[in-house]
Amino acid sequence: MKKIIVIIFICFSVTQSSAQLGIKLKSYLSVQYNKTIADETIGNNPWSVGLGFQSFVFNKSKFVPTVELTGDAYLENDKVFRTNPDGSLIPKLKSMVNLFVGCGYQPIQSIYVALTAGPSFNSGRTLFGIKPSLGFYFPHSKKWTAKISYINIFNRNEKTKKDFSSVSLSAGFKLF
Repeated sequence: MKKIIVIIFICFSVTQSSAQLGIKLKSYLSVQYNKTIADETIGNNPWSVGLGFQSFVFNKSKFVPTVELTGDAYLENDKVFRTNPDGSLIPKLKSMVNLFVGCGYQPIQSIYVALTAGPSFNSGRTLFGIKPSLGFYFPHSKKWTAKISYINIFNRNEKTKKDFSSVSLSAGFKLF
């Protein structure tokens, strides 16, 4: 919980300092649905819902830096005890918090693509993940956004080194 509070404090600090520098910053609060597509415990965590916060630092280039903080809760569980080949427990996902940073590219006014990467906090562990995304702004004022993303968390299972991956759908509104 302390990590989340510190991360949120840093995001708001960056927002305030960039406003004083005259940098054009746009931030969105979103709701999201994630469908697990690959995991050893897919029955224990087939889907999740969550919230996200994403900020873009706009400049004169079509490439824009972005930071994204998301938190998801895995609510469904088939309650099956899954183990590794050596008999050790494979930890199931109850929640996941991702702090990804990267770059977005806006080829036209209403569409963007982004590639972000960073730490993923889940099952008491910190793992590395990537998240390529395709997003849309609407209406022309960019007050709303929708995006589809692929999330890949590397080496989720310590023993087998298998990855976790999911597809994410999100919709958000502009905060500032």
